Amino acid sequence: MSVDICNRDALVEAPRPAAQAPEQRQSDVFGRIGNLETRLARTPGEIDAAQSVRYRVFVEEMGAELPAEAMRRKRDVDAYDAFCDHLLVLDRSIEGDSEDQIVGTYRLLRQDVAMANGGFYSASEFDIGALIARHPDKRFMELGRSCVLPEYRTKRIVELLWQGNWAYALKHGMSAMFGCASFPGTQPEAHALALSFLRHNVAAKDEWAVGALPHLARDMDLMPVEAINPKRALMALPPLIKGYLRLGAMVGSTAVVDKAFNTTDVLIVLPIASISDRYLNYYGADAGRFAS
Repeated sequence: MSVDICNRDALVEAPRPAAQAPEQRQSDVFGRIGNLETRLARTPGEIDAAQSVRYRVFVEEMGAELPAEAMRRKRDVDAYDAFCDHLLVLDRSIEGDSEDQIVGTYRLLRQDVAMANGGFYSASEFDIGALIARHPDKRFMELGRSCVLPEYRTKRIVELLWQGNWAYALKHGMSAMFGCASFPGTQPEAHALALSFLRHNVAAKDEWAVGALPHLARDMDLMPVEAINPKRALMALPPLIKGYLRLGAMVGSTAVVDKAFNTTDVLIVLPIASISDRYLNYYGADAGRFAS
């Protein structure tokens, strides 16, 4: 979900999915706006290109420090890449192969796949197990490794990424989405206004309550309620977090500092039933708004 920066230490070369036959390909195209298309990665080469986009954003732009082999290869790679699905946004106006056209990506992990492969990625920072245990009748989906190249950070790209996430969730019968979202830097105090606003106004509660693992938890309640200017706080939020809040998302109660990726992480939680009717109507209850 937003830039996901939980436990990115493991660099593993793992098997990649085989290329799809032409007759299979249309089922993974979730939407188009003009020259832009959102769909799942189809080949090992496209996954590699998405990892290159992640490297450019996380390392070259944000200053993350990956393991030496990842830095040498200029790819953000970990063990989860082998069994996650990779959502892409491609700019079809760019000359070249599909690998050259990838301008944004998300990594998607369904609960059944996660449980068959050792668990969710975010569980290295947040108490995901307790959250899931309270909802045995629901199917969760993790959104991670979200990034878009700087020149493509527009409303249309955000719409296509959400179109892809929403269509994928419907296709697989998901009940709720979650994932890490990031503030730049490793000093939560630098984001006191925004973090305090989230803690006081949109903290996940009751059956949806979730926090960071105790040994990693950092307080988000850094300012008294009466000192928080909501308008200024909203302006201080990263755009992707604001987008999630508009959809109806909640935020975990405590944050985590990720020194390797030079970020402060919060957990976003979005039950499908909580998605604003405004956005369901906009994208379509069947995810048909931008469908091909």
